[in-house]
Amino acid sequence: MTARADIVLGWQAAAFASGPTGPEERERAEAGVRTAYAAAGLAAPEQIVWVPSPVYGAFAAALIGGHREALEGADLGEYVEPVLALFDPGEAGASVRDAVRTVAWERTRTAIAEELGPELWARTWAETGGRLWGPVSDLVARIRQGIGDLAGDDFPTSSLLRAATLDAVLGQHDAPFLSLADTLGRLDGAPAGMAAVARAAGWWWPYERIAIVSERPLDLHRDEPGRLHRGDGPALGYADGFALHAWRGMPMPAGFIASLTDLSLERIRAEENAEQRRVMLEIYGYDRYLAESGATPRQRDSTGVLWQIDMPGDEPILMVEVVNSTPEPDGTSRTYYLRVPPTTQTARQGVAWTFGLEARDYQPERQT
Repeated sequence: MTARADIVLGWQAAAFASGPTGPEERERAEAGVRTAYAAAGLAAPEQIVWVPSPVYGAFAAALIGGHREALEGADLGEYVEPVLALFDPGEAGASVRDAVRTVAWERTRTAIAEELGPELWARTWAETGGRLWGPVSDLVARIRQGIGDLAGDDFPTSSLLRAATLDAVLGQHDAPFLSLADTLGRLDGAPAGMAAVARAAGWWWPYERIAIVSERPLDLHRDEPGRLHRGDGPALGYADGFALHAWRGMPMPAGFIASLTDLSLERIRAEENAEQRRVMLEIYGYDRYLAESGATPRQRDSTGVLWQIDMPGDEPILMVEVVNSTPEPDGTSRTYYLRVPPTTQTARQGVAWTFGLEARDYQPERQT
């Protein structure tokens, strides 16, 4: 493995790190905050306030912005009072995020782009930050949405909370940018401070006299492609109880997965939420559903059998049934069901799609 790959893997680990924040990590994060301030030509914050999750960071930012009345009017006082017990929002001063993060990032990015040129820049990004960008940005978006959802149907307050998250430096979730800078030896000045925080903490909000730093999540569960995923609890959980539930990246209500122990054809068909119905089908088993629902194949050829499951109010689910040509140790041949796009017309087209090919190009000498 190359040194560059090692660095990227290190930043991937930082981006998805979880667990309690120890005293040494707090010290490193606070030193990083002070480094970032100094590199931006700012005096160190007079107070560094730790909060258990980005939720309280967002509420702190909203309170500093003068929105206490709106938050309490939306029955969110349970979040307001703990923040007010930590510091006086009126003493924070103005946000210095642009100086601490935006200007430093743009300066570093411009220097890298000028040094590498367009072609090498694109290739270097793809090998470093680009590898982390998708799953990290998706996680950031999910957290922002979850914070906004705390306001329920109160759209103005929900928008206010989501906007408050935009004042944050993303800590561990700045890993894509930091991995790029790190591989090129550009972690100096403010980026060095941001890197120190990112290795030890979550999102943080820098103001003239106060910095608010969020702890990392206690729990984070993902599937192999990197999507939030867990069947027996929250996929993402913070010390203050803020949690996100998901199944293969799809948001799920708390307790939904645990409630699926008594699934039946009738319950699956009665579910009106299309995403939740897809999860039900996956847990129930496509092969079981096909067998018990009396489904008939849509098409068959030498590669397998194409099945279609019609779902009320949703696009049909198409599966290709294929038999593994390599026998199991006991001599039997295992059957698999491959989910394919709803536009699939033949089993061959579906199997070819799983290999990234067109049906006409899929001519295996031997199927395995």
